[in-house]
Amino acid sequence: MSALPDLSDGRHVGMTTTIPVEVVLAAGLVPVDLNNLFITADDPGALVRQAELAGYPRTCCGWIRGLYSTALAVGIKRVVAVTQGDCSQTHAMMETWQSVGIETIPFAYPYEGDVESLRTQIRRLCAALGTTWQAAEEVRVKLVPVRRLLAQLDTMTWQEHKITGAENHLWQVQSSDFNGDPARFCTELEAFLDTAAARAPQPPALRLGYAGVPPIITDLYDFLEGRGARVVFNEFQRQFTMADSLEVDLLSQYLAYTYPYSVFGRLEDINHHIALRSLDGLIHYVQSFCFRQIQDTLIKRSVGIPVLTLEGDAPGPLDARSRLRVEAFLESLVARKRRAGPQGTAAGIPRQGDCGVGAS
Repeated sequence: MSALPDLSDGRHVGMTTTIPVEVVLAAGLVPVDLNNLFITADDPGALVRQAELAGYPRTCCGWIRGLYSTALAVGIKRVVAVTQGDCSQTHAMMETWQSVGIETIPFAYPYEGDVESLRTQIRRLCAALGTTWQAAEEVRVKLVPVRRLLAQLDTMTWQEHKITGAENHLWQVQSSDFNGDPARFCTELEAFLDTAAARAPQPPALRLGYAGVPPIITDLYDFLEGRGARVVFNEFQRQFTMADSLEVDLLSQYLAYTYPYSVFGRLEDINHHIALRSLDGLIHYVQSFCFRQIQDTLIKRSVGIPVLTLEGDAPGPLDARSRLRVEAFLESLVARKRRAGPQGTAAGIPRQGDCGVGAS
């Protein structure tokens, strides 16, 4: 957790989710993913409550409530808000920001991934921020090395077993804005990978996938690791890295990005990595009051491994009920592997009651 910085200098541009960050950087501005600032704040719960005091209903997404208050708390002057391909509640949040003097720049991912529509949106973003497509393309090329390092981080997680699910999540989710400084981010990531490379491999007893938006739950990955299970595939976080489109142009890179488009492209990506990474189970995280909850049925129908749907609302650790559900899911995966024979036996998974939770 960290204290919120002062970003009132006009050089910082907020983001409600991943956008073509190359455009922001090409304009000589500093990108700021408000999601990352919110969830790493000293007291993210207080930011949610501040939004409620300002009139946001409790039936509004916890991330939206947090983003609204975070932008005000850091004093940011401009925000690029994704109006299509992310949260439908963003529209109203933009209006509340505008009412207090924050400039909002809309950016829309076309639902069908239409090439010309996305081209138009990127051009409009370039014009709004005072830069050109060519300058943004030059930045894209400069970011390829750091994106390659992120791909290496992912490989060291699921193949070499030297990086935890939490570390994988944190580094990948930060690639939405590179913490505002890609060069520094690259240097820090290189140092981390050097340190991780010296570790002894620690293969997990259970290999999990994580699908859905990054969790507002703060201890999920550590909870899983403590029970012998590791997330070796983070769906959206990995998409933020653009690891599948390093050798293409700016437009193709953001057309290949599955997050804002149809769920069927996501399912293709998830199923590919289920097979590639030999996943034992999938945790599908859904945010309370989010439209993506409806997609849970499609995900469960379309993947060939057990799925646990886990819902979160406000920032904080797993509640008792969720802990019991996660433990029961892990136990079911252990039993499933044992039924598969000696090759599928999973050892080292504490049974319910042996890990400080109990049945109460």
